[in-house]
Amino acid sequence: MNQVPLRQSIIDNCLRMNEIGLNQGVAGNISVRDGDVMLITPTSVPYDELRPEDIVEMPLDGEYGAWSGPKPPSSEWRFHLDIMRSRPDVQAIVHSHPMYCTSIAITRRAIPACHYMIAAFGGKDVRCADYATYGTSELSENVLVAMRGRTACLLANHGSICVGRSLSDAMWRAVELETIAQQYFNAMLMGNVAILSDEQIETVRRKGFSESYGGMDGPAPE
Repeated sequence: MNQVPLRQSIIDNCLRMNEIGLNQGVAGNISVRDGDVMLITPTSVPYDELRPEDIVEMPLDGEYGAWSGPKPPSSEWRFHLDIMRSRPDVQAIVHSHPMYCTSIAITRRAIPACHYMIAAFGGKDVRCADYATYGTSELSENVLVAMRGRTACLLANHGSICVGRSLSDAMWRAVELETIAQQYFNAMLMGNVAILSDEQIETVRRKGFSESYGGMDGPAPE
């Protein structure tokens, strides 16, 4: 199958991440499942210089960490690969360094149910994964823990990860998470933040929320 359109969509969404402020420079990365392989952005290449042939291909089965392409994969390939290997529901992953998500992640706190849209992420909050050096297996292990039952997480002192059943779905979720993060940040400045109860969030989920808002169907796997 011709991968060029899919590879180009990765590049287009990388450019969009920077255009809308989800990311800066060459930070962040995107991956997409294509059958039994994962396509992922290469390391340290400015997005406006990327060409479809630069996107790296990694097998989802077989030798762990194997890749093919003119350039090595993103330094964060481990958590991309580990998420896709453990979560067959995930078709795309968007990792970025947005201002408000990252600011909250620097405090190492989760984003609670400050808005009913938190239900788009699979539960009552968006957890913050414990800190580990970027690109390490330790960080990937921490991410997998934080992503249990969720479709997004923060990375302590780092950024955020959002997954989806398509690349457009993962991008939608990344934008929505940053919006909620900004709302939560501003509310904390004002004080007396009201948090919705678990029951109130579950009521939202039972209303067919995920389908109505383009999220993944039902709760993410535990």
